[in-house]
Amino acid sequence: MEIRQTIVMLTKPLSSSINSESFNKSNRSFLLPKQCTRDTQISHVVFPVLYTIVFFLGLLLNCLSIWIFYKVPSQTVFIIYLKNTLAADLIMIFMLPFKILTDSGIAPWQMKMFVCRFSSVVFYITMYINIILLGLIGLNRFLKIARPFGRKWVDNLCIARVLSAATWLVMIGISVPNMILSNEKATPLTVKKCASLKNKLGMKWHEAVSHICQFVFWSVLILLVIFYTVISKKVYESYKKSRSKDSNTTKETKAKVFIIVAVFFVCFAPYHFARVPYTISQTGVIKDCTLENNLFIAKETTLWLAATNVCMDPLIYVVLCKPFRQLLLKASSSRNTSLESQTCLDSKV
Repeated sequence: MEIRQTIVMLTKPLSSSINSESFNKSNRSFLLPKQCTRDTQISHVVFPVLYTIVFFLGLLLNCLSIWIFYKVPSQTVFIIYLKNTLAADLIMIFMLPFKILTDSGIAPWQMKMFVCRFSSVVFYITMYINIILLGLIGLNRFLKIARPFGRKWVDNLCIARVLSAATWLVMIGISVPNMILSNEKATPLTVKKCASLKNKLGMKWHEAVSHICQFVFWSVLILLVIFYTVISKKVYESYKKSRSKDSNTTKETKAKVFIIVAVFFVCFAPYHFARVPYTISQTGVIKDCTLENNLFIAKETTLWLAATNVCMDPLIYVVLCKPFRQLLLKASSSRNTSLESQTCLDSKV
């Protein structure tokens, strides 16, 4: 009888502790926010296909641009900025295959580690270098058309080279620590979220760099709005004065400068507008899984739009850079001539 009572007394605390532990587990799981499931068809199929299109089209257009710019001397500020833009586009293009392979789930998890620590950082570096360079190009167009400081500031090659080099050095300088501080142990589980690879200092640095990049975008946006407001006024005044003679040509020529702001708003503005609500959703404030997934799709879609910048920049080269356009037309006409002569030879045979 005493032995039985002793067994009951020993098992009772044990069973109550097990019940308490299971209750705490279930209660903790209840308190944690529900993990939303992603639409794998969109993230693993649709976006990799879209990025693949951008990769091949961008590679083709930018390789052609390299061949043409190789023959164009850097004699103006505008061409210096365009060549730097081309360099940033090429680097971004070469980062795309890593994103395509990891997003599609084809690559091993070690490549995802490489993406988190290196290629995605380089991708964002080149994005913001492009944003700054578009701002500098807009400034150059503003100085050329509005001329608030006379002609001496329009084609100062030394200042253009210094500003271009400073852009690269500053953006690389603030981004390299993001690579170095992503030094936590990588596993198939931790690489699913790049933030898991960052140490405590790395998280703080990443947050600071994100704020700096946001500041860069909004500063360039405000400056472009100011520049092109003034340019619009100047273009309108010029059009009114010159509409008596060859007004159509003048209007078309003056309107070309707006392609810069068009590329900026099409490629970069949507991503930064979508990023704000998406970042808020990541803090756990938004509890609706449907809304959270929609914000994720919006963020990924606008990020893809930002990547299409590598295909849009060649339009700027063609529309605004006269030496580039002339060499392109010359190459095209010589190719057509050679094809025609070959056709004639074939017909004679």
